[in-house]
Amino acid sequence: MSVDPLLYTGKTSMSKWIITSITIGLFLIAFTAKGQKIGYVSTDAIRAQFEPNKQAEERLNAYVEEWKTELAQRQRDIDELDLEIRKNRLIWSDQERQTKEKEVEEKRRDRDQFARMKFEPGGEHDQQAEVLFKAVWNKIYLAVQKVSATEGYDIVWDKSVQPLVYVNAKYDITVKVMKELGIDADDLERKQKAVVDSDPRNKRVEEPRKRKSRTRTADTTATTVPTNVVVDTTNARSPVLMPDGTMPNGLPPNGEMPGSGPVRNLPPPLPLPSDSTKKEDVPR
Repeated sequence: MSVDPLLYTGKTSMSKWIITSITIGLFLIAFTAKGQKIGYVSTDAIRAQFEPNKQAEERLNAYVEEWKTELAQRQRDIDELDLEIRKNRLIWSDQERQTKEKEVEEKRRDRDQFARMKFEPGGEHDQQAEVLFKAVWNKIYLAVQKVSATEGYDIVWDKSVQPLVYVNAKYDITVKVMKELGIDADDLERKQKAVVDSDPRNKRVEEPRKRKSRTRTADTTATTVPTNVVVDTTNARSPVLMPDGTMPNGLPPNGEMPGSGPVRNLPPPLPLPSDSTKKEDVPR
């Protein structure tokens, strides 16, 4: 069973993208939980409107067109020589035919070598791009750092380098970076504002916290009074009386002992008789 390499490569790329997105999501959640302020920027959108970047692209495209023209000319030379060989195959001698075929192969090798030298990774195209865009990238990233520091962001992602699955548009600082670079971004700012206003999450208004009253609430707990105690409420100084008219200690309310005057200084109670005394037998 054969496997389509393009299909396999596409699945692998998609899997890597999903894994990377999940990793970034967890990373963002971890930093958000710690109270970090996170934003993002689109350097592609900035470069598309940045004039120095446009000039660098024009110069690079001029190099590319020049190289493409050279390759096309080499290919035409090969085609003409190949056509000549096919026309004269029966007329030329074996030596002449082998010489022409060898010449065609050399031209093809030169063509392929020229293409690799210009367009392969790390070739002249990449070298020229690095030289032309280095100053552009420096200006863009300096502007990103300045805006991030001014706005108090701790982390700023470049979604042009690493796509983000879903982010609230209010954390997009692309417009602010554009303005820092002197780019007219009024249209983009209006679009971003419309997106931010239409997001339900940005319409949530936190209710103000209720201030706690400092007034102490009075203790309304009623004192439990035994049911067998009568409370006289006519006088604030009236004692608590038992149902039989005596105080809880057995004394009358006027402080007198039964059959005597008011209680003053009573002597201490006499000790009880010892149990060691032998009780007399009482006849039945």
